[in-house]
Amino acid sequence: MRKLISFRDFDWVLLGFVLLLSVVSVLEIYSATLHTKFVHFDQKQMFWLLGGLVCMFILSFINYHLLLDIALWAYGFCILALVAVLAVGQKVLGGRRWIRLPGGIHFQPSEWVKLVLIIAVARYFSHLAGRGGLTWSDIFKSMAMVGLPMLLVLKQPDLGTALTYAPILLCGLFLGGISIRKAVILVLAAGIAIIPIWHKVLKPYQKQRITSFLQPDTDPRGSGYQIRQSLIAVGDGGIWGRGATKGTQTQGDFLPIPYTDFIFAAYSEEHGFVGAALVLLLYFLILMRLIQNAQSAADLPGTLIVMGVVAVLIFQIAVNVGMVIGLMPVTGIPLPLMSYGGSSVLFTFLALGIVMNIRMSRFVN
Repeated sequence: MRKLISFRDFDWVLLGFVLLLSVVSVLEIYSATLHTKFVHFDQKQMFWLLGGLVCMFILSFINYHLLLDIALWAYGFCILALVAVLAVGQKVLGGRRWIRLPGGIHFQPSEWVKLVLIIAVARYFSHLAGRGGLTWSDIFKSMAMVGLPMLLVLKQPDLGTALTYAPILLCGLFLGGISIRKAVILVLAAGIAIIPIWHKVLKPYQKQRITSFLQPDTDPRGSGYQIRQSLIAVGDGGIWGRGATKGTQTQGDFLPIPYTDFIFAAYSEEHGFVGAALVLLLYFLILMRLIQNAQSAADLPGTLIVMGVVAVLIFQIAVNVGMVIGLMPVTGIPLPLMSYGGSSVLFTFLALGIVMNIRMSRFVN
């Protein structure tokens, strides 16, 4: 008799870590927006978290092999959605990234593309397994698959989100069995491509963001303002922090957008080195739990999907935290499960739902 998927096999430990981090997020968003016009963003974040939980539980019961079967159709829909954003998307602060839906809801397709790409790339490389290594044709096809949505998102322009697609490709190539020689050639080619990308693709403000983190003090009121204020906030927290709702940089409105891009700086100011270390420990435990689920997946596609999720989360965490402490340029990449934002929260929980299904499928006979 076939054993059905059961919540007994759910990864409750992983969910516990995720919920704990989500609680920290809501409390910090409340503190960061206490004296601003965004005072109810903590309540909205709770709404998105609850919606994400519901979606996660629903998706955990959908066989991930079905998602693999429809991956190409979903990929095509995402490409059409990205084209629609460029054509009819709402323009905010010089960029077209959202489609306005009835009820005042803003739909950001670029966030959902990450999830579809993870599944599509896993499907692609799992079909190539057992062939004795990747050919150049295989590599270029995978690069085209990821490169097309990247270019469309760059056109919006949204450099930060476009960059989050890259680790999905790199993870697929690595686990797909790319040879060292081909990997070295690709790295050298990428290094050479930086020059034309810098001169022809990146916009002036994007170049300014990339260079300002090296010397933020050269323009402290302009391009270096965000990084400078972030460093002041992190340093002001000391070992134990100033306490919740007592951060001078955050409450004084010096720290830019402390509830999204710089939420880790706001948290570090209020809870210090100890609090920041505990949050990073939570991320470490979540990532290790995900990797454990990838190692125990029933098949290669399952492993590739989970590791794709891990690659995206590691990239976002590393870039966001690096940005806050001045080691990375400001790119607008949110901190998973911490930064305010419905699209980011839903992506994370939907990805966790697929991971849960892969885990629970191990126990199905």
